[in-house]
Amino acid sequence: MVSGLMVAQAADFPNKPITYIIPFDPGGQTDIEARRQQPILEELLGVPVIITYRPGGGGSVGWSELANSPPTGYVIAGNNIPHIILQPLQRGNAGYNTEDLEPVSLFQTTPIGLAVLKSSPIESFEDFVQYAKEHPGAITIAGSGTYSGHHIAYLQLEKLAGIKTTYIPFTGAAPQITAFLGGHTTAILANSNDLVQHQDRIRVLAIGDDQRFPSLPDVPTFVELGYDMIPRIDRGICVPKGTPPEVIAILEAAFLSIARDPEIQSQMIEQGFVPMALGAQEYKEYIALKTVEYSELMQALEDR
Repeated sequence: MVSGLMVAQAADFPNKPITYIIPFDPGGQTDIEARRQQPILEELLGVPVIITYRPGGGGSVGWSELANSPPTGYVIAGNNIPHIILQPLQRGNAGYNTEDLEPVSLFQTTPIGLAVLKSSPIESFEDFVQYAKEHPGAITIAGSGTYSGHHIAYLQLEKLAGIKTTYIPFTGAAPQITAFLGGHTTAILANSNDLVQHQDRIRVLAIGDDQRFPSLPDVPTFVELGYDMIPRIDRGICVPKGTPPEVIAILEAAFLSIARDPEIQSQMIEQGFVPMALGAQEYKEYIALKTVEYSELMQALEDR
C-alpha cells in the first residue's frame, strides 16, 4: 500500500517548487555550483528551484534540517565530503547521521591548498614550516568550519610537519577568503577555485593533489614535498533517507545531465574546479569507501 502510494507520487514528481539547501554562506563553492545549476534544473524539471542558506556547524545545521525533512524530493541539499562523514563521526550528535543523507549525484571536487598573502615574508612551504616551528601557535590558518575538509587538512599538516598553529574556522569559504585577503589570518587552507581566482594576490605554497594542478603549474603538491596528504573536498547533492527511488532517479538524471555537459565542465575547469559525474549508486559506494578512509585517518590523528 505504502509502496504503491510512493510510485504514484513519483509519477507526478515534481509538481511544485523544490528547495535547494546550501549548508554554508552565500558565495562559497556549494553556492556557486547551485547557482550554475539552478536555471538548468528549472528547465529540466519544469518547476522553480529555490536556493536557501543554512550555515553553521561546518554544514551540520543544513544537513540536520534536510535529514528531518519529508522524504519527498522537494527538499534537497548540497553535501560535501569529508564534512558529511566527519561531523557525525567526531561530534557524536551532529543532528544527523551520514546514512540519513541519501546520495543523488556527485558533480565536483576541489583540491585544497595552503597559501599566504604575497606581502608575507614566507616565501615557500619550507619557510612556513620553519617559522611555525620557531613560533608555536603564532601562525593562524583560516578554514571553513570544524571537522570539514579544511579542518582535517590542518590536523594532517600539523601532525606530518610536527608544528603547532592556530585554526580559525569560518561559516563558509566566502567569509574565510575575505578575512584572509583582509590580513586577518596568516595563512589559509583554501579550495582550488579560490586559489586560482586570487592568485595575483596570494602565494600558494602547496596543494593537495596526486599531480600538479593545471591552473597552478608552479605550485608543488604536498606529496612532492614529502607530506603524505591529498586534502580535497567533493561536492554533490543528497535527499532525506526514505525518498522513493523513482524520485531519486528523476533528480539524478537532471544533475548528471548538467554534470556531463561539456560547456558546464569547461566553465568549472576555467574557474578552478575539477568536474565529476557520479550517479546515486556510485556516489553511495564512494561515500562508503571515504567513510573507512576518514575513520582510519581520524583515529591516526587522535593517536598522535
